[in-house]
Amino acid sequence: MQKECLNCSRSFEVDETDQRFYQKMKVPDPTFCPECRAQRRLAFRNDRSLYRSKSALSGKDIISMYNPDWGFTVYEQKEWYGDGWDPLDYGRDFDFTRPFFGQFAELQKAVPRFNLFNLDTENCDFVNYAPHCKNCYLTFGSWFNEDCMYGQTLNECKNCVDNLFLDRSELCYENIDSHSNYSAKFCQNSSNVTDSYFCFDCQNVQNSIGCWNLRNKSYHILNKPVSKEEFEAEKEKFKSYEYTQAFKKKFDELVANVAIHKAMMGQNNHNVSGNFIFNCKNIKQSFSVYRCEDIAYCARSFDQKDSYDFDGGGKGELLYEGMSNDFSYNSISCTTSEHLSDSHYCDLSFSCKNIFACIGLRQKQYCILNKQYTEAEYRDLLPRIIEHMKKTGEWGEFFPVSLSPFAYNETIAQEYYPISAGEAQQKGYKWLQEEGGQRVEQGAQLPDNIAEANAELLKTAFSCENCGRGYKVTTQELQFYKTQGLPLPHFCPNCRHKFRMSMRTPRKLWDRQCGSCSTGIKTSYSPDRPEIVYCEQCYLKAVY
Repeated sequence: MQKECLNCSRSFEVDETDQRFYQKMKVPDPTFCPECRAQRRLAFRNDRSLYRSKSALSGKDIISMYNPDWGFTVYEQKEWYGDGWDPLDYGRDFDFTRPFFGQFAELQKAVPRFNLFNLDTENCDFVNYAPHCKNCYLTFGSWFNEDCMYGQTLNECKNCVDNLFLDRSELCYENIDSHSNYSAKFCQNSSNVTDSYFCFDCQNVQNSIGCWNLRNKSYHILNKPVSKEEFEAEKEKFKSYEYTQAFKKKFDELVANVAIHKAMMGQNNHNVSGNFIFNCKNIKQSFSVYRCEDIAYCARSFDQKDSYDFDGGGKGELLYEGMSNDFSYNSISCTTSEHLSDSHYCDLSFSCKNIFACIGLRQKQYCILNKQYTEAEYRDLLPRIIEHMKKTGEWGEFFPVSLSPFAYNETIAQEYYPISAGEAQQKGYKWLQEEGGQRVEQGAQLPDNIAEANAELLKTAFSCENCGRGYKVTTQELQFYKTQGLPLPHFCPNCRHKFRMSMRTPRKLWDRQCGSCSTGIKTSYSPDRPEIVYCEQCYLKAVY
């Protein structure tokens, strides 16, 4: 069945498999297309924009993901989880004369919010949406990591710096969309790579430099076998920033014009579509998903089952239109929560079941709009609320972007679905007028070779060569560069992240022809891009 998106007016399909899922969740067919639904969800997630503020409870200085100008009440995280306040004090009756989303917005402004989402962490004051981590710094959208810095979407990694979409790896630097790597530097779309530099689409490769589409090899440079001594001599050169940048430029050209690109990156899959899909079964139009089954229109998901339209996290089942709602079961439109069951339209709620439209609850059940009910009262009232929401067209829809506690350009929606300030204003979204950040005049020069770097550098703020903003090198960071033989970065963490993002394909599929057999394929490489893209059959013949 074809439908017209109420947001962008594009046509999108709702097939029989989709309809069966919606019937299981007891929701109507969606009114937005998959891309607009994803954009709407991501507008509720601010990973990287952090502010200095004060806890509204104690006055303590805090780092917060909430801009103080937006008017939300924010507590320091330990205070938020403490006994100094009660979320039920903000409870209110449901008003059947008004739409639901307006009532939720009022509760949202009243209930205190924690400053950062770094639950169950140790020494992680500057991470966000990164629970269950230890000794991490400026790491975002990640979980179960240790001693990692400047990373986005890391899962079970250790001692890694400046990576994007990295799974179960250690001692890695500037890796993108890779997994199970060890001491891999500047690697993309690669797995089981060890002690190597500049690899693209390599698997089970050791001690190699500047290679692409390589399998089960060691001691190769630019896809040609070399001796151990030649490898070590070339490896030594990467201590120089100037040499590393020159090699990177050369390698990027090879990847764009010579390497073979698989139409869909992934392995060990059955019946899947999207990109970056690993060890999955029955996946539809999803991106960066690992060990998932029977999901559709999802992204950045791990170990998820039987779910649609989910972003950021996982280990749940029967979730629909969720964002960062982990370890949960049978939930619709819940955000930044964990361990929910049979609960819908909730935010910042943990270890709850049978709650609806609640914010900030912990270990509660039978609550609506933060008001406690008996089980009988709850089961009588909830169906009437759902029927009311069906009449207003709200049931099954995610929260409108206008309710987001963040400006659109503070969120990761701007990374995947960028819009202008004018477009945001026209749609009624909040927008942050950036002042450009603090510039630092070019002072002390960074040494070209890491061997020349010393502790004096830790006292200096350097000027990003891209945006001019000041940035510093931390003690932990300097130690990593020295032990790994890597030059110091010349760009600030935000620009480094943007550069990595620019190297990924978008979360979109195009029709294109295989570069070998000309058969039709679905791929994230748009037809106007220069890369050589093969269907899976031709790719396997060429690479193996």
